[in-house]
Amino acid sequence: MMRGRWCESRRQGFRATHLNFFEAPSDDPEDLEAWCYTDAISYAPGERVDFHVSTSADTYDLAVIRDGARPTIVYEQKGLAGARHETPADAYRVGCGWPIAHQWTLPADIGSGGYVVRIRARNEAGEEVEQHHFFVVRAIKPTAKILLVCATSTWIAYNAWGGANHYEGVCNGPDDNVFSPVLHLHRPWERGQIWLPKGAPRIPVETEQEIGAAPRYANLEYAYANGFGKYYAAAGWASFERHFVVWAERNGYALDYATQYDLQFHPEILSGYECVAFVGHDEYWSGEMRDAVDAYVDSGGDVARFGGNFLWQVRLEADGLTQVCYKHPATALRPGAAQDPLMETEPTRLTGCWDLPEIDRPAAATFGLSGARGVYCRLGGANPRNAGGFNVFRPQHWVFDGTDLYYGDNFGAGARIFAYETDGVAYTFKNGLPEPTFEDGAPEGLQILALGFASSFEEDHGNDGGYLYAGDGDREIIATAIHGDASPEHVENIQYGAGMMAYFERGKGRVLNAATCEWVNGLRLREPMTEKITKNVLDRFANAGAEPSA
Repeated sequence: MMRGRWCESRRQGFRATHLNFFEAPSDDPEDLEAWCYTDAISYAPGERVDFHVSTSADTYDLAVIRDGARPTIVYEQKGLAGARHETPADAYRVGCGWPIAHQWTLPADIGSGGYVVRIRARNEAGEEVEQHHFFVVRAIKPTAKILLVCATSTWIAYNAWGGANHYEGVCNGPDDNVFSPVLHLHRPWERGQIWLPKGAPRIPVETEQEIGAAPRYANLEYAYANGFGKYYAAAGWASFERHFVVWAERNGYALDYATQYDLQFHPEILSGYECVAFVGHDEYWSGEMRDAVDAYVDSGGDVARFGGNFLWQVRLEADGLTQVCYKHPATALRPGAAQDPLMETEPTRLTGCWDLPEIDRPAAATFGLSGARGVYCRLGGANPRNAGGFNVFRPQHWVFDGTDLYYGDNFGAGARIFAYETDGVAYTFKNGLPEPTFEDGAPEGLQILALGFASSFEEDHGNDGGYLYAGDGDREIIATAIHGDASPEHVENIQYGAGMMAYFERGKGRVLNAATCEWVNGLRLREPMTEKITKNVLDRFANAGAEPSA
């Protein structure tokens, strides 16, 4: 069992530029720091893990912890010799390039799981720093009925360690203000993506917004004040997958683990599982990852998706060490912006919004719903006073068995499960029920079970002191992807949407998509309807019901 404090006691390498802040090694070699990354994000039992460490301390301690309801140390070394290594200014793009500091061969019988790497270092003054990395151990063959796939491409997209991610850059571009379309896996995760203290705010608005007040972002304020990564709450093990894992273990559901990397480079890993689960913030996918899931469903597999914001195509290159996503400049939507080099030669592999006509692969075709038709709720200036729950429209569906929910009931609001980012489809109402129009690639037979309203932008009411986290740029991108341009008419057509819970069958398989990033918060807070619906899905898809653990 893990004992003692599992926390960072001081910020290290924390830099701020205007409204951007990020982690990077200090320019002063005397500052106490300790950073770590591993050579891969996924391993099989028996494979070797290479730890790359840079620290200004003479020695450091290393522990590997199988995380979950009962975190357990599975490997530990103390007093390892420390060394500080130079880091490239563009490490976010090319990797840190540090030498191997320590190696560990995974035991042949190690269980599949999510493993946190913890390093600690201290100096003669008694100061201590701690940093956390992460990897998955996948099973050689299934040991559980349910496979949890971690949304690692989204984690990478938000990781700004070194100065840039797929959103912002403070040391990238001629004016040091451009996001990086290329990100490297060989760098630490930003503080907060892998471990968080209790009480760290989530992104959705948690309190009633006073009339006339500027939007607030408790997570950004907390991050800046406490030295966490700006996007700690947007993506990562700590905010999303971990909550599902803890809930599953406490309720008797056995899981095996994989990453999106495995979907692309080891697609056979899906074979043998009765249910594959995706949770949390699940925004970035490659075409190969989608191919693997589509083939799995067509052959009879069941997918339970308790996550939201399926939107961008990425490419994994350099054997998976780099992730490429040009986003809105992929098709030169913005004059003078960097363009995806495959725009002319392989347009279907453009790293932009899935619904771009050049890509010709609507997002809704895989999971039934798309981030282009839903997106924000209870995020700053986007629906801040929304109830935060789903409105039920088809209570007779088996998903709602045992809930006693009626038509029009709202569930999950107490835990704000309908929040942050959500997915939907083009729809209309017939006889009081939402029906897909199927104009956006939604699969045949899609049923909209529950719904809540969302928007593709944050409204600016001009309230004093206002700063918008997402703003209104996304509605132009989505309008261009769907309609070909961002004319006022097309922007108006897509700026309001809905997040949904939907179900469909394709081939021999089934898909249930509860498309909101914050579904896991309902599990974290033990919201009764969220728990019951999750159990209904897992029990039916995987026949996986079990007695809760003590």
